[in-house]
Amino acid sequence: MGLLDGKVALVTGGTSGIGRASAILFAREGARVALTGRRAAEGEAVAAEIVAAGGEAVFLQADLTQTDAIPGLIDRVVAQFGRLDAAFNNAGISGGGPIETLDEARWDSLVDTNLKAHFFALKAEAAQMKAQGGGGAILFNGSVLAGIAAPGTSIYSATKGGIVSLARAAAVELGSHGIRVNSINPSITRTEMTQGRIVTNPDGTESHPLATGIPLKRLAEPEEIAQVALFLLSDRASYVNGQAIVVDGGQSAA
Repeated sequence: MGLLDGKVALVTGGTSGIGRASAILFAREGARVALTGRRAAEGEAVAAEIVAAGGEAVFLQADLTQTDAIPGLIDRVVAQFGRLDAAFNNAGISGGGPIETLDEARWDSLVDTNLKAHFFALKAEAAQMKAQGGGGAILFNGSVLAGIAAPGTSIYSATKGGIVSLARAAAVELGSHGIRVNSINPSITRTEMTQGRIVTNPDGTESHPLATGIPLKRLAEPEEIAQVALFLLSDRASYVNGQAIVVDGGQSAA
């Protein structure tokens, strides 16, 4: 019996990396999965992989920075599967640099994608869960950089700190409706987004400028983050609410 049997799960940014791994895992654990992303070919491939393995999935192309279209996206999920029980708001972008090199365009790009879109996704998801009679789980993908500092990450860290605060506030507001809200805060994970800055060292280990001092001496794999997301969206985490769960190999403890 899967941890998400009988549930409908939404994964935003499901075309690659943590989102892709989560969509595949959620389906394997019994969920009917709707995944979103901007890239149609990649999204359709993930959905096809899930279906080929015996699961149920649909890809819904969407740019979540077009916030007025988000309620319609949730309507499409419900039209396909009848309800919404779990949402992993995972979509995001990276970017940064020295503070003096950053401009308003970079600020707007990161804030619109990593924070503003997540709020309006939360708004639509919570409305649907309330309309169903309450209950459900919403999870945001934050970052270890919401709690620790690194040079060149000012705007990105600000968006992820906002995600943690948003999840906490939403958990308090929505708890009376039986809707749990949490964030998961990974360290550097091996994805398309991070691959370009991963360096293989002479001893065969790998490093990344933002992954220094990790006691486990390696990067996270997307599937490792997906496993924690699965737990937080499942009924096994039924009393976990308003928490920022750090999954960083010990980086923030070092």
